[in-house]
Amino acid sequence: MHKRGVYDGPVSNPTAFVRNPLASLAARWTPSPATVRRAALTALVMSVVIVVTGGAVRLTGSGLGCDTWPKCTSESLVATREMGLHGAIEFGNRMLTYVLAAAVGWTILAARSAKPRRRGLTRLAWSQFFVVLGNAVLGGITVLTGLNPYSVAGHFLLATALITVTTITWHRAGEGDGAPRPLTGPRIRLLTRALVGCSAALVVAGTVVTGAGPHAGDSSEVPRMAVDWETVTQVHAVLAWAVVLLTAALWAALRAAGTPGLARRRTALLLGVLLAQGVIGYAQYLTDLPEVLVGLHMLGSCLVWIGVLRVLLSQRERPAGPAGTPVTAPREDAAVATAS
Repeated sequence: MHKRGVYDGPVSNPTAFVRNPLASLAARWTPSPATVRRAALTALVMSVVIVVTGGAVRLTGSGLGCDTWPKCTSESLVATREMGLHGAIEFGNRMLTYVLAAAVGWTILAARSAKPRRRGLTRLAWSQFFVVLGNAVLGGITVLTGLNPYSVAGHFLLATALITVTTITWHRAGEGDGAPRPLTGPRIRLLTRALVGCSAALVVAGTVVTGAGPHAGDSSEVPRMAVDWETVTQVHAVLAWAVVLLTAALWAALRAAGTPGLARRRTALLLGVLLAQGVIGYAQYLTDLPEVLVGLHMLGSCLVWIGVLRVLLSQRERPAGPAGTPVTAPREDAAVATAS
């Protein structure tokens, strides 16, 4: 296994580099498996950061701090002093998109340069790019439509799709490319699929709660979704309790079946995150939705979804493929060491 990446010097054929820069760089650089996984983790972290900072934009009423797109104003590409704090916050969030794009670009390059070539991992990395591009366009539409709550909800759901792809990419970077082998029985896998489905419904319900709630994202009068906020909040709470119960049932089933410890540990960790998220959720509901608690709840939503995906992915393994693709040990402590 490589300990560190290998770089073979500058590109010797400029014409080939211009035609296909990724292939030219991949021919000169062989990243270690740890480097590939670290790049994938960076994209995952930035996908969460962009959600949290986007929430800060909304919660500070800065959603129209830049009142047009792709420029900040009709006269200026960047925020100006006259636009005040709201303009700085909104423009700062837009700038973080470039940091996210750089992290995704590093992931694409690292995945493409891995030896032997890992086409599936490269496709996952490229899918991150297209989700980021689509969400940037939808973000512009959100601004141009005056923070329409439905486009805001779509913006968050696309961000969740990005978190999904970056989580899977990070996990796949630590696996081989052989055929997946299940580590659990069919009943446990069915229970896990129910958990994933219910968690997805919880995320969607959360966007409706947000779209009907009081934090419109701007100090002006912004229309909200035409649903009863109390009713949607109660549906959201019921779904949250269903996710908690399914997670607890899954942990008990994994323990009874003697499943490998990684799946049990990830399920127990998810249960802890869910309970913390529930405490924050009820606290914000009982205290009239203070901005800090709403922001923490958004972060918790990201962590819950990542946790659910990691529970799902921990129930199968992929050995090294026929080409001898290097495999990172599928242990939690190995994953932490690789990420650091």
